[in-house]
Amino acid sequence: MKTLDLLTDRGYSGYRTAGNEKTAFLKTLALVCMIIDHCGVIFFKGDTEWRVIGRLAFPIYAWCLVVGMGYTRNPIRYSLRLLLLAVISQPIYMKALNHGWGDCNILFTLLLGQLAIYGMQRRKCGSEYWAPVVALGLSLCFKVDYGYKGVLLILLMYLTKDSRRALAAAVAAFCLFWGEGTATIGRLFGVNLMPLRNLTPYTSALFSAVFRLQNLAVLSLPFILYPAGWKKRYPAWVSYLAYPGHLLILWLLKELIK
Repeated sequence: MKTLDLLTDRGYSGYRTAGNEKTAFLKTLALVCMIIDHCGVIFFKGDTEWRVIGRLAFPIYAWCLVVGMGYTRNPIRYSLRLLLLAVISQPIYMKALNHGWGDCNILFTLLLGQLAIYGMQRRKCGSEYWAPVVALGLSLCFKVDYGYKGVLLILLMYLTKDSRRALAAAVAAFCLFWGEGTATIGRLFGVNLMPLRNLTPYTSALFSAVFRLQNLAVLSLPFILYPAGWKKRYPAWVSYLAYPGHLLILWLLKELIK
């Protein structure tokens, strides 16, 4: 029997990560960052700072998914919970953030990543090869939040989870790629950053490469890499309701202040 097919109380035996496994803390941090981001989208569209803080949320959630796949004793049930929650959240997501039916919320992105990891763990009928390809293909066919790049980040985290250095290098490099084409950050928390750009031709190129909105997702790395926070877990229903719950509250607030 293959090692990865043997389920134990900790999920797949031999599954270890080199990063922070205190997911209760990480999920709390990611939720706070996500709420700040969504407040910026809904109420403070001209203020970049809200969106910058929000860039930390998805990488942290992606890492929690990678860690969680080592603990779950029933990956299929895990998939079904994600799917159910994604479907329930979709109309609230559309109302709160002004999306259409063709725009799938972030839980669908996490679901595709989770299914890809499960296929890679099972290693049956070549699933370690075709599962990630299918997941990336579906992310291109359906307009999931963060698109194929979101699924790709989850896969990179899974493949480098055993080495802190490899994980750091993969995420940092990916964030530079991720930020290409996103808005340049010229001012942050009241500080004008443009003088840094104009110091020399070399700093101009560096500024243009680094100070882009999605690049700043790299700020999530210290929280992902180093074991900080608390281990105490919340009841499962709290985690499940956090995503649709905060969107529902923000949507109601938006309607009240119209």
